Amino acid sequence: MSLFKKLFSKEKKETLDKGLEKSKTDFFSKMSKAVAGKSKVDDEVLDDLEDVLVSSDVGVATTIKIIKRIEARVERDKYLGTDELNGILREEIAGLLSETESGEGNGFNFDKVDKPYVIMVVGVNGVGKTTTIGKLAHQFKKDGKKVLLGAADTFRAAAIDQLQVWADRTGVPIVKQQMGSDPASVAYDAVESAVKQDVDVVIIDTAGRLHNKVNLMNELTKVKRVMQKVIPNAPHEVLLVLDGSTGQNAFEQAKQFTAATEVTSLAVTKLDGTAKGGVVIGISDQFKIPVKYIGVGEGLEDLQVFNKIEFVDSFFKK
Repeated sequence: MSLFKKLFSKEKKETLDKGLEKSKTDFFSKMSKAVAGKSKVDDEVLDDLEDVLVSSDVGVATTIKIIKRIEARVERDKYLGTDELNGILREEIAGLLSETESGEGNGFNFDKVDKPYVIMVVGVNGVGKTTTIGKLAHQFKKDGKKVLLGAADTFRAAAIDQLQVWADRTGVPIVKQQMGSDPASVAYDAVESAVKQDVDVVIIDTAGRLHNKVNLMNELTKVKRVMQKVIPNAPHEVLLVLDGSTGQNAFEQAKQFTAATEVTSLAVTKLDGTAKGGVVIGISDQFKIPVKYIGVGEGLEDLQVFNKIEFVDSFFKK
């Protein structure tokens, strides 16, 4: 079976291609300059390629891995033409990402626990956290799941209002309290309501503050502990939402949040409006946490389950 066998529907694949268009155009523009006048992949081309990958937000550590893999191919094959470089990059990056933690293409596995399945969503303000929650609620409901939202970001009235808008838009119930209420109390009420109402999935929004890691850690720990009074192994997922358009800053946010709490999965948003799509390659490789979802557009269906092979295929498609 081909490594690039089509796994997505045609519509989803077209959306992914379109969402990565800016990243792809920027990358190939840089690549063209790197290999201009060169017919053979040599040390100079590899040095330039390293600069291209780093400037495309792939990240230094992942770039070094990719360059080493290509150097090994040059050594083995003795001669590689620059016209082959795109195909080689595509193969080596796909191979590299396939060696990291699996699970892509599957989203969340609701069958592994008794319902309700509790997802706690974390991330700084402005990364698309609330929108991601809304789109997940829509997709889960469309799949036949009974969904409930918990507005545990009680530090901003806007956060509660925004989540209410998504609850109304998607037609799912929401548990909320007044601004300034105890976030853990909201989370407790949400999971308790979910149990009583025989809900399949509970999505808990949390505050997006990161100025004090100790306070953040204490707060998220308390939210978890209180939910566990109702459901002992809750939350089943801690989903960290990252803004892909911020490039390397997304790496830093991931480092901060994974240090503050146990993150089990990642969602990378806003890839359609940026040329920084390479950040997904670096994040997928560097963090031993699966990227579960990527945002490639404004539509309800444009939050896609992340599949490494399809992503690399779209990124390098000429």
